[in-house]
Amino acid sequence: MPYITRRKVRFQHCDPAAIVFYPRYFEMINSVVEDFFAEVVEVDFRAMHVERHVGVPTVSLETRFHAPSRLGDELEFNLVPTAVGSTSLTLSIHARCEDETRLSCRLTLVFVDMDSGRPIPWPDAMRQRLVTELS
Repeated sequence: MPYITRRKVRFQHCDPAAIVFYPRYFEMINSVVEDFFAEVVEVDFRAMHVERHVGVPTVSLETRFHAPSRLGDELEFNLVPTAVGSTSLTLSIHARCEDETRLSCRLTLVFVDMDSGRPIPWPDAMRQRLVTELS
């Protein structure tokens, strides 16, 4: 089942033509991933970064922009985990506005120790929640 959340296109996201400036989509994607971890994996980024000294940096990102999004649009983001490795997670994210696909993205995150910067295995509880969400 996909994780679904919405983002309103605000002035801060737009270029002078009032369409989303593409780097802002990556900020939106990151906020969707952050919300997914907090709400579904039940470990928020503060707990990971500040308390546990672990993180999930993006190591691969492939994005296609299908149509422009404009100031005031309400975007629906659908996130689906597609693969869980021993230290990695691949996600598929699609953003739509009404019946139109605006972007599609495939990204891979790696679970790392923030002190060493090296990949480490998912903790059992986090891995189990991720596996449960696989499409």
